Amino acid sequence: MTEPLMSFKSHIRGKNADVAIFQDRVEWNRGGVSAAKLTAGFITAGMSLVATGVRPSGSGSEMIPIRAITSVATKRDGVLNTIVSVASSSGEIPFRVGHREAAEIKRVLDGLILNAHNTVVNIPDPGTASAPVSPTPTPDYGQQLVQLGQLRDAGVITEEEFQGKKTELLNRM
Repeated sequence: MTEPLMSFKSHIRGKNADVAIFQDRVEWNRGGVSAAKLTAGFITAGMSLVATGVRPSGSGSEMIPIRAITSVATKRDGVLNTIVSVASSSGEIPFRVGHREAAEIKRVLDGLILNAHNTVVNIPDPGTASAPVSPTPTPDYGQQLVQLGQLRDAGVITEEEFQGKKTELLNRM
């Protein structure tokens, strides 16, 4: 697996999370038992943990492909923190981090988004008869296969979905 371009700790929807930004995706893992739950368990000699269980709610990992991100915005959140909001068609994820870290996260994500969405098409001037149009870039099927494999390995898609998409990509070659 590839190394992340950047990793940081954040507060996402009430849970602490470990976040990693890769060339093709943003992943985060929320989990662990909260400090409040551990404190309550200690004070009640473990009885509250027995009664409520130790499985944290809202734990798990999530991922957004860079190509799915539509915008990144920042908003100050008090004296020490900034919220970096990553928007996609499936919603918005707020990452709460320090001010300096927020600026770096936004810079990295903006650069990745611009590269991922970089499809420049030259539209001819209507006043010219035959202005040249740049060809549509050829898709990198090898890279798409690698990304599909990563999605399968991360558990985002099933083996059957992977095989179907792989066959579809190979047929396009």
